[in-house]
Amino acid sequence: MADTPAFPDLERHPDLKPRRVKFDWENTPLHWVPEDPYATHIINVLHLLLPAGERWFVHVYKQVLPYIRDERLKAEVKGFMGQEGTHAVAHQNVLHHMKVQGLDPDPFVDQVEWLFEQLLGDGTMPPSARKKWLRERLAIIAAIEHFTAVLGKWIVDSRGLDEAGADPVMLDLLRWHGAEEVEHRSVAYDLFMHLDGSYARRVRAMLVTATAFAWIWGRGAKFMVAADPHDIRTGRPRRMTQREFMARFRAAHKRGRLPSMSSLVLEVPKYLKPSYHPSHHGSTQTALDYLAISPAAVYAAELAAARKDGTAERA
Repeated sequence: MADTPAFPDLERHPDLKPRRVKFDWENTPLHWVPEDPYATHIINVLHLLLPAGERWFVHVYKQVLPYIRDERLKAEVKGFMGQEGTHAVAHQNVLHHMKVQGLDPDPFVDQVEWLFEQLLGDGTMPPSARKKWLRERLAIIAAIEHFTAVLGKWIVDSRGLDEAGADPVMLDLLRWHGAEEVEHRSVAYDLFMHLDGSYARRVRAMLVTATAFAWIWGRGAKFMVAADPHDIRTGRPRRMTQREFMARFRAAHKRGRLPSMSSLVLEVPKYLKPSYHPSHHGSTQTALDYLAISPAAVYAAELAAARKDGTAERA
């Protein structure tokens, strides 16, 4: 790996740690945004992507741990891995809940798993190019983490879904996850800069990631609408067109239930600025403020305290 200058130190957050959260999905309806199955399914695409994606993050980072020369950064990476592994489990449980309600996400999830395990897997490149491929994947993770932090900030700050009467358990899942994305938003970028730092690779990874993310999100939303066991498109084909997906996305944004497409597109040039650093975007304190009141995160803290005191029930 390249010997690059120390990673930026613009804003330090507290030590990262996974929170052993628990969500009860028994009373969460399939259309958890009342009377808005389209906003529900557009957001639900994240559940289809995140379990495989975050397991892939952890897999890649396990390979780079021996190369990290800064002990504080190594500790942050390990904390990041713990949080991402917990996120994967939480969203996997949502997929199970979808099945219970009659919507089978497996056909699309299988494709997502192929993307991460095969197309972006270890065997994509010959052994002679493995280190280069590892650096490319570090750049891709940093680009993805930029978008997850942006979405995390939006869901923590926005109140449109509350006003729509969205299911509180699902909102807590999204906000707990979003707050942790903001909390650890600098780790992936700092790691990439520490082990590589190529501006050309950063640009290439972002352009590929942004294009792929937009395409997969639209494709996932179309899948969810078609797989919905309820007839939400009476008298119309079950599969949305790309034009309708865009229209539904814009309509949900106008009601405060999604960020605007233009705001997401404008994140690309922000990331490509030579002066970019994730600590310039979002607030660690705002994230920690939400995590202090999140029902799932509070439960996790109480459980951790009980385990420490030896008062927790045995599993």
